[in-house]
Amino acid sequence: MSSIHRIGVVGAGAWGTALAKHLAEKGLEIRLWAYEREVVAAINGQHENPVFLPGVSLPPSLVATGSLTDLTTESEGLLLVVPSHVARPVLRELVRSLSAPIPFISATKGVEEETLNLMTQVMTEILPPAMQRDLMVLSGPSFATEVSAGKPAVLCLAGSNEELTKTFQAALMTPVFRVYADSDVLGVQLGGALKNVMAIASGVVDGLDLGHNVRAALITRGLAEMVRLGVAMGADPRTFYGLSGVGDLVLTCTGGLSRNHTVGVRLGKGERLESILGTMQAVAEGVRTAKAAFGLARRHRVDMPIVQEINAVLFEGKSCRKAVTDLMERDAKPEKGQA
Repeated sequence: MSSIHRIGVVGAGAWGTALAKHLAEKGLEIRLWAYEREVVAAINGQHENPVFLPGVSLPPSLVATGSLTDLTTESEGLLLVVPSHVARPVLRELVRSLSAPIPFISATKGVEEETLNLMTQVMTEILPPAMQRDLMVLSGPSFATEVSAGKPAVLCLAGSNEELTKTFQAALMTPVFRVYADSDVLGVQLGGALKNVMAIASGVVDGLDLGHNVRAALITRGLAEMVRLGVAMGADPRTFYGLSGVGDLVLTCTGGLSRNHTVGVRLGKGERLESILGTMQAVAEGVRTAKAAFGLARRHRVDMPIVQEINAVLFEGKSCRKAVTDLMERDAKPEKGQA
C-alpha cells in the first residue's frame, strides 16, 4: 500500500468530525458515519455538525452517511471514533458490511467497562482475523475544537505493522498535524484512556480551589499510577512519557476545553454527577474509564490511590474534600517506590 486516498470515519462526535474535516481539507476522499440522522443531514446540507461541533464550517467534499455499508465501500482505511461504550455494537454492525479486510485505526480513548478491554482488544474479538494484524491506535494531546480550527497538533500513531503504520502516518500528516509512529499499541491506548481519569481528579482540585501546587503534584503522581498499571499489563514505560502519556495528561488536566476536567471542577464545587452528565451533550470518557481503571488495577494488583479515590467520589458518594484529605494523609512512602 503506497498511499492512502479514501478513508471512512466511524463516529461523528466532535473528535470524529474534526479528524474528518482535517483529512478532507488535505484532499483525501472522506466519508463520515453518524448515528444521528439530523447530524448526517446537517453535514451534507449545511456543511456543519451543529450537535457535536457547532460553529465549525466543514468542507463540501466531506460526505456524511448513516450507512456503514456506504462507509466501507472502497475505503482504504477506517478510523473508529465512537464512545467506548458503543464501540462493540457498532463494530458488530460494521463487520456485516465488510466485503474485504481494511486497515483499522482506533481513535477512541477509553476502556470497555464490562470486560475491561481496550479498544483493540474489543476489535480483535469482533473483526475478521485478516484485519486483526493491522490494527492501529491514534492518540495524543488534541482538543477537537483546536484541530478543527487548523491549530497545530502533534499525535502518535501506534501499530505492530511498521510499514502500514508509516503509510497511514503519511496519510494523516499535514504541516499543522504532525504524527509520530510507535509500536506500543497497548501503552498508547492506556495513556489515552487513563489520562481522562486524572483529568477528573485535576478538575476536582481546581474546583476546590486548592491551587497550582497540588494540581502539579496530582498530575505527577497520576502519571506514576499510569506507568505502574502499564508496566503490569506489559506496556513500555517509555510510552507514558510521550505524546499519548505526559502530552495528553498535561493537556486534559490543565486545559479549559477538557470535558473530563470540567466534570471534576463541577464535582469539586459540589454538584452531583447525575446533574453534571445530564447537561453534557458529549461523552466524558473518564467517568466510565475510572471504573474500568479501578477494575484493571485490582486485576493486576497495582496500587492506584488516585483512581481509587475518584471512584469513591463518582460512585460511592464520597466528598471531594475527604478524598483529597485521604490522599494527602496516606502513609509516607519513597517517591520512586511502588506506590
